[in-house]
Amino acid sequence: MEHVGFIGLGIMGARMAAVLRRAGFEVTVWNRTRARAEAWAAEHGGSVAATPSQLGERCDVIVSIVVDGAQVEQVLLGDGGVVEDARDGLLCIDMSTIAPAQARSIAAKLAERGAGFLDAPVTGSAPKAADGTLTTMVGGSDADLARGRAVLEALSETIVHVGPVGHGQTVKVLSNALAAANVTALAQALLVGRRAGVELERMVEVLPRSAGGSRMVDLKAAPMLNGDFTPLFKLEHLLKDVDLALDAGRELGVPFPAAATAGELLSAGVGRGLGEQDFAAVVEVLEGLAGVRLRD
Repeated sequence: MEHVGFIGLGIMGARMAAVLRRAGFEVTVWNRTRARAEAWAAEHGGSVAATPSQLGERCDVIVSIVVDGAQVEQVLLGDGGVVEDARDGLLCIDMSTIAPAQARSIAAKLAERGAGFLDAPVTGSAPKAADGTLTTMVGGSDADLARGRAVLEALSETIVHVGPVGHGQTVKVLSNALAAANVTALAQALLVGRRAGVELERMVEVLPRSAGGSRMVDLKAAPMLNGDFTPLFKLEHLLKDVDLALDAGRELGVPFPAAATAGELLSAGVGRGLGEQDFAAVVEVLEGLAGVRLRD
């Protein structure tokens, strides 16, 4: 098996890197906070690189999952970045969520250095990251996908090759914008039900079996009712993805008003100090608007 370098040990990345170790890959990790990388290596048996460039020297495939496009560009192409001393034929698989245009720009710069690139963002929160059942949408060439498939298959239940570089990110940000529209609509429906005196647990039992059912009902209704906003996907990260989707739509002259409304509510959540919590916490913004609380 190829030696995999892994960059970014956050909520998703730490679990994904652990899946690769369990699948038998040799894994060397790098994280901005070195203590987190050392703790991960001690638990899972991998090794730690001092810099991203050391990963490029040691590894055949690099997986990155960081916060935004600026961080992806820095760790892959900046001073001390992966390609600084990379071995020939390096493949970089970025599983972050970034702007499609940034993915295309990074791919072009890597190609100038002889490295391949896949933009391969994922959907599925921390539990799916932990058991290797993510859905991965991949943009890139057939040849690069063939090269990276073993790594992606270890991490994913479903892999969809959606087109050339940049298309993976396009599908991902649109998917997350749709999720944001759904979760904010769910919160509003629950609040109307609460004011009407409906027993919300019974309402939630009905919704998945109705035309109003969605993955957001399955995943976020219970946290909203329980007030449990332990972060599986941070509210501020969903806001970033919605903004990327809206930017893509504006560039193409195509409106996405449902996402725009959701983005405003998420932005208010960040303003209320909820950015580090799970995005189900957006219900607190809507509680303030409605003057109704789901919980006594």
